[in-house]
Amino acid sequence: MIAESPDWIVVNKPAHLLVHPSKPGNPPTLLDGLQQLLIYELATGGQISIMNRLDRETSGIVLVAKHAGAATGLARAKERNEFTKIYRAIVHGHPARDDFEIDAPILRKGEVSSSEIYVRQAVHPGGVASITKCRVLDRFDKAGAPFSLLECELITGRTHQIRVHLESVGHPLVGDKIYGHSGRAYLDFIKTGWTEALEAELLLNRQALHAAELIWQDWHWKAPFPDDLAEFLKK
Repeated sequence: MIAESPDWIVVNKPAHLLVHPSKPGNPPTLLDGLQQLLIYELATGGQISIMNRLDRETSGIVLVAKHAGAATGLARAKERNEFTKIYRAIVHGHPARDDFEIDAPILRKGEVSSSEIYVRQAVHPGGVASITKCRVLDRFDKAGAPFSLLECELITGRTHQIRVHLESVGHPLVGDKIYGHSGRAYLDFIKTGWTEALEAELLLNRQALHAAELIWQDWHWKAPFPDDLAEFLKK
């Protein structure tokens, strides 16, 4: 847990943990843990509402409302764009500029071309307006290959936005099974699970993306950089 009030709780989700169950028999999810953690609130008329969802492999900050009134207030704050969301990402390559903005519309790739992966998104002029601001925090080489650590601020919040945008400018996330290549790694992972071949290709067993900071009104919440990504940063 990062912070808590009578209205909300802020938690640090680890990588590989689903936020919500997607089908019967799923392994434990973040929602399951929250139901145990907030058992008193639920028993006294509370309601759990997860206000920002992260991909299964993305780690970091999740804001949760404890009751319906708080959920309504936080949802309205989101509609007014009151939240600042800042991520850390490890990407392939060295961006040419220290600060850059990616302003490129996004839609589901299957709407305009064939895609074996239903959830895969793509930059396309017919998509929804999407903006990500990026800043290079570090450039480094590892085993003879270039990598960079970025800070990414979401100005909009589309599905897979950071992943899609960074792929579109030639700097996909390290460990991303869907973006930066054909997506074959994702399909292979579904069939076989994690293998030595996938490790050799992807370098990390999850996408190198961490929801590091969330700012709202007078609150500024931060989630520590996870150990697996910190280990990758070691030169």
